[in-house]
Amino acid sequence: MAGGGIMMTGTVLSGCANGKKKGASGEAGQIDTLALAANYTPGMRYRRLGKTGLMVSEIGLGGEWLERQDSESVKKVVKLCQDKGINILDCWMSEPNVRTNLGNAIKGSREKWYIQGHIGSTWQNGQYLRTREMDKVKPAFEDLLERFQTDYIDLGMIHYVDTVEDWNTVSKGPFREYVDQLKASGKIRHIGLSSHSPEVAKLAAESGFVEMLLFSINPAYDMLPAEASVFEGKFDSVQGGIDPSRSDLYQICEKNDVGITVMKAFAGGRLFDAKSSPFGVALTPVQCLHYALTRPAVASVLGGFANEQQVLDAIAYETATEQEKDFGTVLANAPAHSYGDQCTYCGHCKPCTSSIDIAMVNKLSDLAQMQAEVPSSVKDHYKVLSAHASDCIECGACETRCPFGVKIIEKMRQTAKVFGY
Repeated sequence: MAGGGIMMTGTVLSGCANGKKKGASGEAGQIDTLALAANYTPGMRYRRLGKTGLMVSEIGLGGEWLERQDSESVKKVVKLCQDKGINILDCWMSEPNVRTNLGNAIKGSREKWYIQGHIGSTWQNGQYLRTREMDKVKPAFEDLLERFQTDYIDLGMIHYVDTVEDWNTVSKGPFREYVDQLKASGKIRHIGLSSHSPEVAKLAAESGFVEMLLFSINPAYDMLPAEASVFEGKFDSVQGGIDPSRSDLYQICEKNDVGITVMKAFAGGRLFDAKSSPFGVALTPVQCLHYALTRPAVASVLGGFANEQQVLDAIAYETATEQEKDFGTVLANAPAHSYGDQCTYCGHCKPCTSSIDIAMVNKLSDLAQMQAEVPSSVKDHYKVLSAHASDCIECGACETRCPFGVKIIEKMRQTAKVFGY
């Protein structure tokens, strides 16, 4: 599956009770599971993080909220995450105590964790400072290694790049040289980048050296124009569908095999309250997780857990019913800012009379039409599907269930022409 084509990310692997690793039939079919993850646990699903090849738990741990907790509370949260099969942890924070607490919490089980550690996040004069000044960047990263009691970071994240100007700074010159040195020496195993800007994230995804992204994804942010800031806390400018720049980004990441880990999946909790939600209705944590996990290239959603109950609330996704995961009906029936005539890959159209995986066919169709010629790898993924667009008998049952009014029959006709069957 290697080479110049597209490798579908999001391949799913389920932990098995007998201790063996079982490849679940996902976007790329059966997979070779040897040496793909540090730890698998029954009840958790794992996804391939793009070209890194790492199999990460689809629910991950974002460490930000643990900055406010004492060492024992951090240990309890981390232990519960580990017991439940979570194997990826993000620490963007430079505050010394939280780094020390997290390092102590994973002590003795380092091999069970994939760590996202950030380069450019520093602690200066008692406060966090993002900087590109190398005399501050280098000691801050060494401090991360020391406090985590490790000699390597799995995912070395170029920290918080939201402007093209800043991208030009970090993608060349001393900063880039340092990142390359870290990888060459084995202090980081893979190069990642965190951003909230679709424009910058696209540049990174197409750069060839950034292997994965940490990006902010939720239904509200996806409807914001590309130029809007996710930090303003306002959704006044949301529009009637996914902003093209964001949907393009997810497809570009899929095309270039750049995996995505997700931050801000809950928009700081605003989506849980109808009064603060831009849709005028409340979404559940499970629905927000499902939305993010159905975007192309997404491998893991990193929850900011402040306590054990919040871990359990997120882990509930692994046993949730399709009805509990269903964000489509909620958004389609919302009094404001509903999506329309756009496939969100929610799967609400199932079951198909002809057993077509409509969401997957639509996803592959969208990927295929990004280029003048359909990539061979996309053709291969389409070929192995058990049913194809040409198998559609145009009964229309799917269209009656689609909450967004997608003209699925016409979409199947177009896809059959694109692929030839």
